Amino acid sequence: MSIWDIFKKIEGEKPSGKPEFIIVGLGNPGLTYENTRHNAGFMAVDRLLDEVQNTGFKLKFKSKCTTVSISGKSCLILKPETFMNNSGEAVEAAMSFYKISPNNVIIIFDDISLDVGNIRIRRKGSSGGHNGIKSIIELTGSEDFPRVKIGVGKKPRPDYDLAKWVLSKFSKSEEEALNKALGSAAESVKLIIEGKINEAMNKYN
Repeated sequence: MSIWDIFKKIEGEKPSGKPEFIIVGLGNPGLTYENTRHNAGFMAVDRLLDEVQNTGFKLKFKSKCTTVSISGKSCLILKPETFMNNSGEAVEAAMSFYKISPNNVIIIFDDISLDVGNIRIRRKGSSGGHNGIKSIIELTGSEDFPRVKIGVGKKPRPDYDLAKWVLSKFSKSEEEALNKALGSAAESVKLIIEGKINEAMNKYN
């Protein structure tokens, strides 16, 4: 049985309660991509889960997922296993299954236009050239989901290969700033869930 057959079997199971929010960290699965710039979304989700009671991940919606309580709300956490460029497959599947509005789907992902250590929160918007966000917009048909962008730094020089840059690992000198950004991202997600996105934007943008 293939991994996708397993996903299909699990996705057919009856859900135990409906989550109010879906929180998605974008990245690429597998040891090869751990701690790379493109996996900042995965890292932020892991930081968020460090602060709540979590029973562990299951395979569902082509993702590693778990349901937790954050700020008194039931939240489905997703780490898509589809690889970055097909992230929309996982997000659309979960949204459709639970009938969740885009306004209650929070996407966390890397942004090369921001320095390491900085984050930026937006209510909605275009893909900005990010392939994971592009996939989500195309498959869900909406740009109206809040997002938390985590700075991973600009390319060393204009002609540097973008794919090589986002798939590179953070340096030792960047770890402190990255740690700060991951903490800020986790706190901003909590504020968004509490209906305080303006406060989150004022505090962290």
